[in-house]
Amino acid sequence: MSNGNRQVLLAARPVGAPKPSDFRIEETPRPEPSAGEMLLRTLWLSLDPYMRGRMNDQASYADPVPLGGVMEGGTVSVVEASNHADYAVGDVVVGRAGWQEWAVSDGTGMRKVDPSGPLSASLGVLGMPGMTAYTGLLNIGQPKAGETVVVAGASGAVGSVVGQIAKIKGCRAVGIAGGPDKCAFTTDELGFDACIDHRAADMSEQLAAACPDGIDVYFENVGGPVLEAVFPLVNMWGRMPVCGMISHYNDTAPPAGPNLLPKAMMLILTRRLTLRGFIVSDYGSQLGDFLRDVGGWLAEGKMRTREDVLEGLDAAPQGLIGLLQGKNFGKLVVKVAEL
Repeated sequence: MSNGNRQVLLAARPVGAPKPSDFRIEETPRPEPSAGEMLLRTLWLSLDPYMRGRMNDQASYADPVPLGGVMEGGTVSVVEASNHADYAVGDVVVGRAGWQEWAVSDGTGMRKVDPSGPLSASLGVLGMPGMTAYTGLLNIGQPKAGETVVVAGASGAVGSVVGQIAKIKGCRAVGIAGGPDKCAFTTDELGFDACIDHRAADMSEQLAAACPDGIDVYFENVGGPVLEAVFPLVNMWGRMPVCGMISHYNDTAPPAGPNLLPKAMMLILTRRLTLRGFIVSDYGSQLGDFLRDVGGWLAEGKMRTREDVLEGLDAAPQGLIGLLQGKNFGKLVVKVAEL
């Protein structure tokens, strides 16, 4: 086993869409744990849309990645050496060790996971994306049986869970996804009632036809033309959990076209709509409920998941670039090493 530690660093702050030169891969000496610390070997790395925002040097809900710093990201790791009373060699943990093969941790933000299960699931359906879907939909969306729930990015890590929970709660689930294959997956495999291809020229008309009783809950993680198509269809007292706006993450200027904000605000007023942005950590106290419920639904066969797996840490930069272009199909993860 090599004594080096391959890391993916932020080489430059992107202007618009990230490009390969914005990343740099280096090998540094493997770190050594001090008292109260443990040495982690990365097994799986999660790639998620929020990482694009961390590449910018601007105020947000979390600090940006410093230039020359290791890219931020969720990981599943195995403890290879431990000076920590709560962790032993061989324990498998999920946390945020970043885009690197080895890391040292004092245990902050780490939790143990069952090594006999599918480890990558702790970065997807049983991890941050799944909990984002669960907490946002149930706390803000508050779906009720018989209502219509619409979610964009329906075949992705968050959207796929939103739609399946909506079905479990007795709702009509309508997805919006990019391309016929992704739409077929959401209806045929995940059980959505309908799915609209956002690339279709008549997307707005198709969405209206798929929601004959209007939209009661719209789970927002895309923005752009999808949001514009949704807004006129939202019913009185509709709810919109807002967890992302991926279609705008690479923007360098305001979108072209008319200013739709006044019209949107008028709809918010007259239809008494609730729009609430949230970060999954807002609901950290619900982790136990999330793991119990979603873990149970998976075990009972009420939920399904799909992963898009890349091999090797070197694949991470191009993987994130593709993710922001919608090239992934399912939860995007990088297999860094075997257990």
